[in-house]
Amino acid sequence: MSLDTIALCLADIGTHGTFATRFTIPPDDLRLRVEGVGDVGFPITVAMARKLCAAAQPARYGWKNQTRLDKRVRDTWEIPGERIFIDAAGWRGTLASAMERIRGELGLPQEWGLEAELHDLLIYEPGQFFAPHQDSEKGEGMIGSLVIGLPSRFSGGDLVVEHQGRELRAQGSATALELVAFYADCRHQALPVRTGYRVVLTFNLFVRGGGPSADRSSVPLDELTAAVRSYFDAPLPARWSGETGREPPDRLVYLLDHEYTQHGLDWQRLKNVDAVRAAALRDVAQRLECEIFLAQADVREHWTCEDEYPGGGFGGWDEIDEDEDRDDDDDGDEYAGGNAAGAPELIELIESDAELRNWVAVDGAPAWLAPAGVASDEICFTRASSDCKPFESEHEGYMGNWGNTVERWYHRAAVVLWPRERTFVIRAR
Repeated sequence: MSLDTIALCLADIGTHGTFATRFTIPPDDLRLRVEGVGDVGFPITVAMARKLCAAAQPARYGWKNQTRLDKRVRDTWEIPGERIFIDAAGWRGTLASAMERIRGELGLPQEWGLEAELHDLLIYEPGQFFAPHQDSEKGEGMIGSLVIGLPSRFSGGDLVVEHQGRELRAQGSATALELVAFYADCRHQALPVRTGYRVVLTFNLFVRGGGPSADRSSVPLDELTAAVRSYFDAPLPARWSGETGREPPDRLVYLLDHEYTQHGLDWQRLKNVDAVRAAALRDVAQRLECEIFLAQADVREHWTCEDEYPGGGFGGWDEIDEDEDRDDDDDGDEYAGGNAAGAPELIELIESDAELRNWVAVDGAPAWLAPAGVASDEICFTRASSDCKPFESEHEGYMGNWGNTVERWYHRAAVVLWPRERTFVIRAR
């Protein structure tokens, strides 16, 4: 069986969770006070919003290992969490109920506890926005973010969350609290406010406790096991016409759908559909006596393309260099960079490969294995890398007999299997 067969088996395995959820609740139980402002009543009036702006500071954002202030990327007012006080008496139970709903709708296991830690209060006045970005990990176990829109009247300012071509859009409410929760790797943005003021509380979502990462009682393991066994028994396909004598593959590399930093790559912290698919592969590895690890995968793809890049400059496509192993103590959010509208249209994949690094054993401990190169005929996926955001991209224009191609590099995460009798292919340091 081919890699496509394995990918199809894994694609049939899923959960009922989603990448983001939105719902509203009454504001009655939220009693809010801000240092330097006083009690904040609902709905928030224009006068109160202006008081909050006067007590705030311009918001910054994360870029690699830096914290930057640039209104071309993020233009909003921020009041840090230590200056915000919430009366826990009525709010604790309301928030606990909301957390249980969020846990279920994001597809997190029942054994996990989900906690919300207050981060800051943001005020968007007319014209202010936040460009597409990801939320950086701000502590051990952080898995997502919660944005609570406070009741106010405004237009524009939509919160847009995107993942794998899907979109959730939150427009706020004049009378209710609007809760939007999403996984931290989801790219999201706040569109410019046209009129009025958009005011939100932001929380970091942490998972606590251990337990099974996914329910796989209904997973068709027999079919997946047969597909993986056949893959390891069959010689690799010929790379060109007439090639013979290729050996069976040494590894199977399955690229996960979500993105993970080095600190966030953990068997017990995999997100949504990744958790149940990785759990199924662990069962297959046990049946077939295979070694299995998590790893980060730097994927390179070389494509033919149409249209050249626009001129360079801040946020352009000529040179993108994001480092996803960013500082987890950075309080800023990670600017996504780039300009998708200026990207060339991909035509045909010429070649691809990957390098595996930062291995994680089944028990969760780091595995001290050497970085390893992997060819495309050992890689399968349900989410194509071309659907992800590249951390670096290089374009070569048309040169007469060659060119008009683009090379892209992606930070992915992977589950890696190989038969125990072939462990020599990965060398210990």
